[in-house]
Amino acid sequence: MPLYSVDLYYDPDQPENSKVLRVAIIGAPNAGKSTLSNQLLGRKVFAVSKKVHTTRSRALGVLTEDDTQIILLDTPGLTTPTKVKRHQLEKSLLEDPWNTVKEASLVVVMVDVSDKWACNKLDFEVLKCLTQYPDVPAVLVLNKVDMLKSKSRLLEITADLTCGVVNGRKLQVRRVIKPPWAERRTDREARTSGSGDEDKPGGDVAHGEGSEAQSGLSKEQLRALKTQQGWAHFKDVFMLSAVDGEDVETLKRYLVVGAKPGSWQYHSDVLTDQTPEEICTNTVREKLLEYLPKEVPYTMTQAIDLWHDRENGELDIAVKLYVKKESHMKMVIGQAGQMVARIAREAGDDLSTVFLREVKLRLSVKVKN
Repeated sequence: MPLYSVDLYYDPDQPENSKVLRVAIIGAPNAGKSTLSNQLLGRKVFAVSKKVHTTRSRALGVLTEDDTQIILLDTPGLTTPTKVKRHQLEKSLLEDPWNTVKEASLVVVMVDVSDKWACNKLDFEVLKCLTQYPDVPAVLVLNKVDMLKSKSRLLEITADLTCGVVNGRKLQVRRVIKPPWAERRTDREARTSGSGDEDKPGGDVAHGEGSEAQSGLSKEQLRALKTQQGWAHFKDVFMLSAVDGEDVETLKRYLVVGAKPGSWQYHSDVLTDQTPEEICTNTVREKLLEYLPKEVPYTMTQAIDLWHDRENGELDIAVKLYVKKESHMKMVIGQAGQMVARIAREAGDDLSTVFLREVKLRLSVKVKN
């Protein structure tokens, strides 16, 4: 299947009884949104990293099966104006998730249940988004369930995040009666978490500058949301591991069945609206985030110096990486050039898989004056 290219500009090959569903996947940073999108598409199209803000702007994936087209709107993790300003992030991190939900016919809210500090309360920015667009149907996806030792915790988390209501029906969840020592430990952990990293999902629940303007919600609504733990209007709940193909297949079938009659927007050969250059840049950024410490990858920029198709079908790419400091350049290059060589090799391998051809990727590093 071709990935993009000229097919983006072809008229969609409309089947007789075409159906379509636009799905916005939202959640706190690092909830697993891009991993889920890749699994649904069956190929790694979106960059994935353990660090937050790997996805910097909205990207679109297209899943076409028989007469049905699912348009996956992979969004950056919902964040606040304060954090965007503090970390010098792109404005798209603020705007894209909101704009995406506005044009979606279904919202998938992803929550990382392995994050014990945040899994019992929906991210404040997610709640704001759901409240702003209450007429867009939403489903809850509990991700990374394979990392939970106690499966009974899943029922408790579900009850908290849904306010005990799914599709208008009250959940019947029995709370586990904990011994006194467990309660004391939970209280102690809760107090400790209050002084933790404010960049953890759900950690920055203050209104923040521009919060009212950004969401369009009144101060009274925002105050009420601060005390709200979950959302009582989810249509369904899915418990899965986004890296498990069988788990994801269940969600995929749900999306296909939920598609409504409508015209396709893309040719059936299209897999994403990203250009090859954008996929290359995002793939390199993924590796930079994976292997470089702290703020270094967030301050780097890239420029593609060469993009050459060989007669034998191979693709030659040369990318220049710009860093802000000499010390950063040394980190990127690594001892005897091992770090930059590893990043180039792994990014090149990923691009070969995406483009279905051999990719030779060369990276160079320069301090930007």
